[in-house]
Amino acid sequence: MSTHFQFQYPWVLGLLALLPVYAFLRGRAGGRAAVGFSSAEIVRAAGGAARAAAGRLQIFFRLFSVGLALVALAGPRFANDRTETQSSGVDIMLVLDLSWSMMSLDMGGQNEESTRFGIASSVLQDFIAKRPSDRIGLVAFSGVPYLASPLTLNHEWLAEVIHRLHIGTIRELGTAIGDATAAAAKRLKMLKDAKSRLIILLTDGDNNAGEIAPVPAAQVAAAIGAKIYTIGIGIEEPCKLPAFDVATGKLRHGPGGEIIPTITLQPANYTVLGEMARLSRGRFYRATNRRELQSIYDEIDRLEKTEVKLRRYTTFTPLFQWPLLGAFAILLLELVLAATRWRRLP
Repeated sequence: MSTHFQFQYPWVLGLLALLPVYAFLRGRAGGRAAVGFSSAEIVRAAGGAARAAAGRLQIFFRLFSVGLALVALAGPRFANDRTETQSSGVDIMLVLDLSWSMMSLDMGGQNEESTRFGIASSVLQDFIAKRPSDRIGLVAFSGVPYLASPLTLNHEWLAEVIHRLHIGTIRELGTAIGDATAAAAKRLKMLKDAKSRLIILLTDGDNNAGEIAPVPAAQVAAAIGAKIYTIGIGIEEPCKLPAFDVATGKLRHGPGGEIIPTITLQPANYTVLGEMARLSRGRFYRATNRRELQSIYDEIDRLEKTEVKLRRYTTFTPLFQWPLLGAFAILLLELVLAATRWRRLP
């Protein structure tokens, strides 16, 4: 919002230029005598000096009050310019895999201790920051899904929720893709005013837990009009799962600071993710490193644009009453002085 001063009828101020012209012409013509005499000698000795300044002050007050009245007629006011954003946002449920395999280090650079989860959560927060007009929620899942955040416009709070999550937060082991997708669809269905619904599912494994299979869950999402963008992450070859602290999600290191490998993880079969995307008119993506994952979320951001309309309007705060009151006050003062201290003989 911006505020500035203006006159509604600025051309009225041009009449102020007539006031000094009037004062000049009146001064040249001189005032009419209050009492006529045949000779000035008669009154020369009539008394002390007259208060010649009274007449000048009286005309000054009169002109000043007329000037203030003209300023009031010009309509002084404060103009308050406002802009309102009217957006038709997209309701987005993020579905994030928290299974143990997300601790793998295969997506980072050489000698980089960046886990799949660490890279995914970082990219997710960047994506959220780009969608200020959208309601975004989060379902985190491993062997079971949990609602980490309902749909909200408070994206700072949502980013803090993601920051607090770690592998091990959900103790139930496994990868319940179908249950997590169904839980996200259920949250979207609860919003009756939603204009566009979207589920973004990120996982690195096959569905091996839960009560609902991924394909029926995708059909449920499609039935409520939600598109599913599925993202499978991780390299296409076996990799070692490093040892980590389940209570904190931190990697454990050996005596020399080296990573401690544990079990070998096999690449996931992401055929079902492609089928989920197809059924819901979404898209399926694969990411094997941070750059690819970032470009995927950038593409989704471009595909699912939010319509934003700006409504601009101006409100006014009138100020004419102040110069008008000033004009009346000066005029009243002049009348009082004219009837008392400046009183003249008829």
